[in-house]
Amino acid sequence: MASMYGSLVKEATVLLDQFSADKLCLDDFMENASKTLQNMDAPDRNFLLDVVSGCIEHKKLLDVVVNAFYAQNGKCLSRGDRSTFVIICYLATFTMDDLGLECFSKIVKSLDTKKMHKFLSFFFDVTNLTTWIQGEWSHIYDAAFVEKNWIAPLLRWRPEIDILMDQLAARMSSGSRAKKAPVKTTEPQEFCLTKPKPRPLPMPEPIPQQEKPKPVPKSTHRAPKEMHTIEEIKQKNRQKAQESFDSQLKFNSFQSSGVPASLKMNSSWPIKLNNTAIMRQEALYNRQVEEELRRMERLVEGAQEPSSFLQWQKQMRDQDLQEELAQLELRRLQGLISHKEAAMARTHIMERNQKAAQLQKEETAQLMQRYARKRLQEEKEMRDLVQQVADGHKNTKAAKQRLQELKQSIVKEVSEQSQELLRQALEEAQAELSRKFEIIREIHAIRSVPHMRHKFVDDTETGGHDLLGEMSLAELKERLAILKEAKQREQEERREWILEEKQSKQQLLLQQLDTIDIHRKALAQAAASRKEEKKARRGLQQAVAKDERVLALQKRLEEKQQEHLRLKQRESSKAKTSEQAAAHTKTLEDKDWEDLEQRLARQIQ
Repeated sequence: MASMYGSLVKEATVLLDQFSADKLCLDDFMENASKTLQNMDAPDRNFLLDVVSGCIEHKKLLDVVVNAFYAQNGKCLSRGDRSTFVIICYLATFTMDDLGLECFSKIVKSLDTKKMHKFLSFFFDVTNLTTWIQGEWSHIYDAAFVEKNWIAPLLRWRPEIDILMDQLAARMSSGSRAKKAPVKTTEPQEFCLTKPKPRPLPMPEPIPQQEKPKPVPKSTHRAPKEMHTIEEIKQKNRQKAQESFDSQLKFNSFQSSGVPASLKMNSSWPIKLNNTAIMRQEALYNRQVEEELRRMERLVEGAQEPSSFLQWQKQMRDQDLQEELAQLELRRLQGLISHKEAAMARTHIMERNQKAAQLQKEETAQLMQRYARKRLQEEKEMRDLVQQVADGHKNTKAAKQRLQELKQSIVKEVSEQSQELLRQALEEAQAELSRKFEIIREIHAIRSVPHMRHKFVDDTETGGHDLLGEMSLAELKERLAILKEAKQREQEERREWILEEKQSKQQLLLQQLDTIDIHRKALAQAAASRKEEKKARRGLQQAVAKDERVLALQKRLEEKQQEHLRLKQRESSKAKTSEQAAAHTKTLEDKDWEDLEQRLARQIQ
């Protein structure tokens, strides 16, 4: 099989050139390649497919080496040999241990000797492997993985590859000595044949006329009649259902004895409450009941009924409420008046700002005129400066010669310093490489020492550390099992206690809900009485609206509004006159600027 490797590498080069990641994925390409290679033997076909798929999968790693090789030796190499170098780089990096040195040597010797010698000497150079190749590969994969699986095996195969490169060099030298003189070959001559007549141009093929398509039927963009019929049936059914529902709701009000049964509440609780809300309302109602009981006890003991006091208190509260409503109306009207006054003040401020803007425009025009005069003076000074520079150019030849000599001396010093730095960097790299080789040898020596992998342990024996609570592994397991059982019993007891507490709490909540329902009914009656009080309060608000102070403020507000309207009309008339004046002044300024620009152009010429 080793004798066939040379032809297999050439076949792999052809397949690798045919692959394009943009047109076909790797699996489809390998499947098509295996179909085309059915005539080959199974071992050769498997080897060929493995090499091609490996080169495609590790394309980034292999391109790092091959691109650098072409960048260094690309002038004397052909781009058609790139795939060959990629395959050799893949075999040396990933399959050297499986392939063996003998088969690898036969593959290399079956190809171009000079190119293989140049590529192997470049790739297996210790400096290249341990510096930039390892660095570039570490950017793609983990640095430790790259050093362990790829760089270290390549350095291990380095002595055998040196022998192979010596053999290639010997073949190159012997081939150059045994080269024979070129043999003169016969040059064929063309026959003197009659030139054929030019063929006539073929007749153009007639362009087939396409048949006129049928127009789109109108029924395509129109809903079918069935849908319209179904929609009408739905509307009729909905109307019938609504009528039947309304007829069920109607009843004879003269013969009814109460609200229909269908409208009664199924649940005795109008609002769903959680546990916290139930307990909070229960506490509130308990406090109210206690206060009512204390009030009844005071009455039994002889205390007076505070009904007259409460009536007086209600009258005083109504008077206070009426006064408060009047004050609120006064504050509202005062706010409207202050708003109108602020609007008038803003109008006066706008007039003052317009006057200031007009003054600013006049000052700007004066500044622009000064700037134009200054520009004329600067143009004159610039012409004088240009004349002086033209006179100074005549004496620059000697200065250029001195500057060139100074630059040459600087370049010489920089080149000497760069050579010294390169020499120091090379010495440091060699020292680092020798240190790494020493570390690798130490690691190999450590790994060669055998390790004890099995340790027999008796669960019934103690560790022998002479500690106070020392016990064997079996005793520890037994104690843990006892603790686990005790914990489970404790959890069961706690679960039963929680269940009992939960049941008692639910019973208490049900009792509290009954109490809350009773109190809510009482609150509904109190709400009805408050509604009647609100009606009485509306009468108080109407009385407030007729207060003399409120009427006076409303009259003052109307006067302010009329005054603000007059100011707006006067402002609009002023704006029209100011726009006309601004347009006139703008035309005058444009004329002045045109005259000034013409004078500047004449002076510059």
